[in-house]
Amino acid sequence: METKQKRILTGDRTTGKLHLGHYVGSLKSRVELQHTYETFVLLADVQALTTHFEDPELINSSIYDVAIDNLSVGLDPEKVTLVQQSQITSIAELTVFYSMLVTVNQLRHNPTIKTEAKNYGYADLTYGFLGYPVSQTADITFCNADLVPVGEDQVPHIELARKIVRKFNDMYGTSIVEPQVKLSTVGRLAGLDGNAKMGKSMGNAIYLSDTPEAVWERVRNAVTDPARVTINIPGTPEICNVYKYHCVFNEAEKDNIAELCRTAQIGCVACKKRLNAALNAMLDPIREKRAYYEAHRGEVRDLIIEGTRKANVIGNENIHAIKEKMHVLI
Repeated sequence: METKQKRILTGDRTTGKLHLGHYVGSLKSRVELQHTYETFVLLADVQALTTHFEDPELINSSIYDVAIDNLSVGLDPEKVTLVQQSQITSIAELTVFYSMLVTVNQLRHNPTIKTEAKNYGYADLTYGFLGYPVSQTADITFCNADLVPVGEDQVPHIELARKIVRKFNDMYGTSIVEPQVKLSTVGRLAGLDGNAKMGKSMGNAIYLSDTPEAVWERVRNAVTDPARVTINIPGTPEICNVYKYHCVFNEAEKDNIAELCRTAQIGCVACKKRLNAALNAMLDPIREKRAYYEAHRGEVRDLIIEGTRKANVIGNENIHAIKEKMHVLI
């Protein structure tokens, strides 16, 4: 018998173009996994509203930007399904049903929610922001995804999702798939300014859509070993932010660069130029694909519409079966 292909649900908030942190954290693995898993990529415009509800124009343009970024890195439109989150009615319904099983205290004590609230400076949380993990559970389960690729910071969300699904199945006799975590093998990419996180709102990111000139401007101003005031002072690459990028994006040269740095045979500017060359060599084919999709935005729109239609068919079938088990159909 033919084994059913397992399904992955992944995605991005539509709050702007994607950057290198997204690439190493999720996009690169998506490209690899699309060949062995049925892949749904969620354009998470509802979740974007939890922090950007006052900027709907940004969210609208970002639906296209995020879709194009995903296609530009190598996702095959014949293999993956692009889904606009706000247009999937079963996600909205499941969010309401699941919310009945989750207490406010559970959400308030979720470490990811606490961290994100602190990062955004939120003293008083909106209902939507606090309920983000419940909505995410609906995202994952509307299509009965088997696996969810995430970074370590998202693991608490998935653990809560598993608890919700388990409780829901036990209560109503449903057969919603309990999602498994597929943990990213790459750690979080630090910002070029030395901040622990590369972020859209922090101004410390290199975007997949950046020009070569923009990439060099970011790299040129990147934080390095503060002790290397002059070129003849030996450096400590392990504490240098630029060297960390070499380890991710320029593996072929990283050992040589580390040795040259420790023995004061290379200066920070020359080191940055090597990183800049490696980054642009990686980004060039992405830029080429992006240029195609930018010139064919109608094609991108059609892919989103068709993917969303397909997802709605799956979601509507699942929500109907769930409602039957809940005895809410008459």
